[in-house]
Amino acid sequence: MPELPEVETIKEALKKTIKGAVIQSVTVRKRQFREIIPADFERRIENTTICQIYRKAKYIIIELNNGLSLIWHLGMSGRVKICDALPDVLDKHDHIIFQTSKGVIIYNDARRFGLMAYCESDNLNTHHLFGRTGIEPFDDLLTPQYFLKQIKHKKIPIKTALLDQSIINGIGNIYASESLYEAEISPLRPCCDISDDEADRLIAAIRKTLNKAIAAGGSTLRDYRQPDGSMGYFQNQHCVYNKTGQRCPDCTCDIQKSGGIKRIIQCGRSTFYCEQRQK
Repeated sequence: MPELPEVETIKEALKKTIKGAVIQSVTVRKRQFREIIPADFERRIENTTICQIYRKAKYIIIELNNGLSLIWHLGMSGRVKICDALPDVLDKHDHIIFQTSKGVIIYNDARRFGLMAYCESDNLNTHHLFGRTGIEPFDDLLTPQYFLKQIKHKKIPIKTALLDQSIINGIGNIYASESLYEAEISPLRPCCDISDDEADRLIAAIRKTLNKAIAAGGSTLRDYRQPDGSMGYFQNQHCVYNKTGQRCPDCTCDIQKSGGIKRIIQCGRSTFYCEQRQK
């Protein structure tokens, strides 16, 4: 599933391409996604101008001049294609096509776990999709004090808390593992055991990791591609994620004894860490 850096990369590509464009036509070839595409979707979106494009958590928001905003989530396998003109032949999973005055945007989603909806722009923050959305990782309000207040009474592992979108939004499985490695904190540590200094280190590590991933265009592991079809490259900088049995970049231990990077399952998700470095 695309995480914050991947969504940020796609958002920026859309912003450079179609901000200010008129949406001339909308074609919905499949309506069954995580939520069914409303029957009046095309009518409400056509002949509007794109005023702004931004990211909210793991969603792309496209603000229109008629008071509505598109809410777009890519699900597990969603891709965004940006084309100069409508292709002669559409792919099987090209489900939604926007023809604009600045080019064509195609939403391709093989599994259809994604979502596209609209709501009144003024009511976006109270929309049911954002009812439990926490603070953005780059928000100044994300301080060690805020973070500790949210987790200090929890006995769940810190890795699990990082995936809780009501605490900090936008962090997924890859970047939770990588951030904990950067902060030298074990993913097994209970939240209530995290100190002020460790909370400070972890917030700094989250921001550093996400910024590096955004600069690299995100991580391509399976389905994710940038809108021009190219891969992100942050997977080449992963320190622990998907590196079971390997030596981490900063480890000096005897890998024959340590066994290298460990993989465990937490809440049904794979966690990767170095038990020598992360305490």
